[in-house]
This record gives sequence, C-alpha cells and structure tokens, in this order.
Amino acid sequence: MIKKIETFKNHILTLYDENSLKQGAGMALSRKIVSLFGLLLTGMFWVNVPPADTAGPDEAVRLVDLTHPFDQTTIYWPTSKSFELEIVHRGKAEGGFWYEANNFSTAEHGGTHMDAPAHFAEGKWRTDQIPLDRLIAPGIVVDVRSRTRDNPDYQASKSDFVAWERRHGTIPPGSIVLMFTGWEDYWPDKKKYLGTDLPGDVKNLHFPGYAPSAARFLTEERRVAAVGLDTPSLDYGQSVDFVAHRIFGAANVPGFENVNHLAALPPKGFRIIALPMKIGQGSGAPLRIVAEIGR
Repeated sequence: MIKKIETFKNHILTLYDENSLKQGAGMALSRKIVSLFGLLLTGMFWVNVPPADTAGPDEAVRLVDLTHPFDQTTIYWPTSKSFELEIVHRGKAEGGFWYEANNFSTAEHGGTHMDAPAHFAEGKWRTDQIPLDRLIAPGIVVDVRSRTRDNPDYQASKSDFVAWERRHGTIPPGSIVLMFTGWEDYWPDKKKYLGTDLPGDVKNLHFPGYAPSAARFLTEERRVAAVGLDTPSLDYGQSVDFVAHRIFGAANVPGFENVNHLAALPPKGFRIIALPMKIGQGSGAPLRIVAEIGR
C-alpha cells in the first residue's frame, strides 16, 4: 500500500515541474492530478477488499449449540452429585415487577463439561489456568459410529484418526478434535447412555472412548489444543486406570465430555468456542460449547 502511494506521489510531483507551470498548462495539469488522485483512491479501495476465502458481511455464519441443558435429566457419573436447582423467587416482587432468582448446585464432572488437565495429572492446568487458545480453536469431527454401533466398549485408536487424515488431510496443530460415537442419541436415557442407571454402579459402565494410542498420537504427533466426544468420559466405560485421561492431562490437553449435536457438524471447516465456568482451582467445570460454521 505504501509503495502504491509513493508511486502516485512521484507522478504528481513530476507534473509540477517548472516547465509545465511556465507553459501555462494549469488546466491540463489539474485534470491530470484529479485523474491520478482518482486512481489513488481506487488503488486504496482495491487493497482493502477482503480475499475470496474471507467471510464477507453477507456470508451467513451458523452457530450450533453442542451443549446439553442442565436440569433434572442431566446425566452424571454414578458416584457424583446431580444437578439441583432451588427456586428462590419466581413471580411478582413487592414492587409489582417480575423477579426471578435461583440457587443451583452441581458436581464439576457431569452434563456437558470440561475436564481440566489437573483432573488426572498432578501439577497441570486447573480450570482457571487454561489459556483461551486451547478453548477457542479450529475444530474437526472424527466419526467412528460404524465402529461403535455394535461395540459399546469401542476404543478409538490411532488408526481411526489416520484414516480420517487420508480423507481430509493432516490434523493441524492447535485443533480441537471431537470424536463422534453416536452416543448423543441416547441422551437422556441413563441406562442406554451409561450402561447402568443404578447410583454408585461403576462396574457396568459401557460406552466408547479414546484408546491410549489415539491419546498419544493426538498429543505427541499432532499437538492438539483440546479433545472431546459425545460420551461421559474420554476413557471407555470399562476403564479402571483411565489411561487416556492421564495422557491428555499430562500434555495439558483439556477434555470436553457429553458433547451434543456432533451430527450437525462437517468433518472440518468450523471453529469451536468452549467456555467453561471459570472455577478457581477447579478440576473441571460445566461447559457451554458451540461450533461456528462459515467463517
């Protein structure tokens, strides 16, 4: 841009030489200067036109809410406290105006929520320490429904993500990777979603998760910003040592669990905005997560 302006300036200064002024060419000179300034403005406008791959003001951006509501149907880990809402006031106040206020209580890890790395990794980020660029980043969806349909204990391995890359390209570093198992369809049926509806029953949990090989691949080879899925846990239901959680946590990779509406997302080409409640020293938090498609 600066070079364009300098070029036009030099053309104008050339026209203002002594010979042109002595020869009484004022009117012609004025017309040339006006023309050149018109070109200058045209050049400035041209430089500021956004490139073809940038969303213009008329291009629609679609937002998809990937969050389950928090209410009496919200699914929690069998040993966790469920969501409770206490209505403090809902109605007309003494002054005649409408007024609503509630108290709520909930475990960190239930419903659509985030696991902070510290959940399974000592000394790693807690909820309030996670940088925003790990929570707001380009997203991809890896669809493994064909593997989970007949196997609720399926563990998605490195090969599932390599297969995705063969179709869609290498997973970029700093991406948020969401695994689509199809379990979102079972919400809020606790028996189908967890494998059990008995309080405290952790022996009969059945749902898919990340295999250790996938966790290592995504953290060490692809250096992703965060991961998530539409089941209650990053590890599959029958896990007793939570290896995927530990690998992701050790790499300071947050995890988003019980994500919803992954069926509405393309394999890539969208941005994830995942903002948890900023609980000081938290090991996790309720999460509002959305996808922005069309940027």
